[in-house]
Amino acid sequence: MNKTDLINGMAENAGITKAAAKKALDSLLIDIEGSLQKGNRVSLVGFGSWSVSKRSAREGRNPQTGQTIKIKAKNVVKFKAGSDLNNAIN
Repeated sequence: MNKTDLINGMAENAGITKAAAKKALDSLLIDIEGSLQKGNRVSLVGFGSWSVSKRSAREGRNPQTGQTIKIKAKNVVKFKAGSDLNNAIN
């Protein structure tokens, strides 16, 4: 499923136009992104939660040459599925 499929499904399930569904989805994504940028956790009870974790700098290897390289520290987004989502797919 891609963004267009999701918008079409939202419009059909909610009985709204595709334009309204696109606007709602874009707003949701902007709010989730903004909250994660501030370092906050986003939780949708039953569905799952997103959080930001810091990955420290480390050494890696270039697979083509085998040469050791330095990988910079960075923030990564983690998603943990909620119980309702887990139960729905199992």
